[in-house]
Amino acid sequence: MNKIDTLLVAGLLILSTFVGCTNTEQKTLTVFAGAASKPALDEVARAFEQGTGIKVYANYGGSGTMLSQMKIAKSGDLYIPGSPDYMVMAERDSVVEPQSVKIISYLIPVIAVQHRNPKNIQTLSDLAKPGLKIGIAAPETVCVGLYAIEILEYNNLLAEVAKNVITHAESCDKTATIVSLKAVDAVIGWHVFHNWDPDKIDVVYLKPEQIPRIAYIPAAVSTFSKDKESAQKFIDFLLSPAGQDTFRKWGYIATEAEARKFAPNARVGGEYKLPETYKSLVK
Repeated sequence: MNKIDTLLVAGLLILSTFVGCTNTEQKTLTVFAGAASKPALDEVARAFEQGTGIKVYANYGGSGTMLSQMKIAKSGDLYIPGSPDYMVMAERDSVVEPQSVKIISYLIPVIAVQHRNPKNIQTLSDLAKPGLKIGIAAPETVCVGLYAIEILEYNNLLAEVAKNVITHAESCDKTATIVSLKAVDAVIGWHVFHNWDPDKIDVVYLKPEQIPRIAYIPAAVSTFSKDKESAQKFIDFLLSPAGQDTFRKWGYIATEAEARKFAPNARVGGEYKLPETYKSLVK
């Protein structure tokens, strides 16, 4: 039994003590999540159900889209966006319980390219080279798209790279997929994209001084939840050694100190707003 399996078993034993007696009706939790966490979150949710009997139903999409769905339906037990930007919005709109917000893992923005990097993209400025096909996530609703605009603007490359942007993906997973399918030469994405599809996606790391802000995946209990106790238990499991090791297995970064190795002077978290003059880069 490897370390991760051992930790998962230990985590399940701990969780089993939360259940007490069995219920004839299975408890359920509904999660609205940015797709940035999907592979790891799905695996942790399965382990949580095995340990507690509580079924987790996860809805994935752009973090902004998920937040809008929660507000319209006034439903959901947990909100797990792909960056702190949308958690700030969720707190401001009273969608989550502020005291429940926890950081699950950290993300580093990178350039994701096709396997073996056939276009030899080595730097952020290379994205402006004539003839390249670049994709970014829709910045109005997807966390990694918002970071892409922030990075390009911070490095005075937005106007130049915009000429090569041919598509806006609707979520983080779709942003990675357009690289896997070779629909674009590169995207500005998260470092974990490589772990999602290692045979088709490679990553090029930005220079530390080119990264204005480090992202993280937060989780919080929804104000709409009818079972806040179970929702909090799921967050606790995400933060447990078993949950954290699952995220590490998928390439996510566990601590701020580890994340800062990629950008020592970058801000952590906070919120970025699109410029008032911003217009879609896709004509």
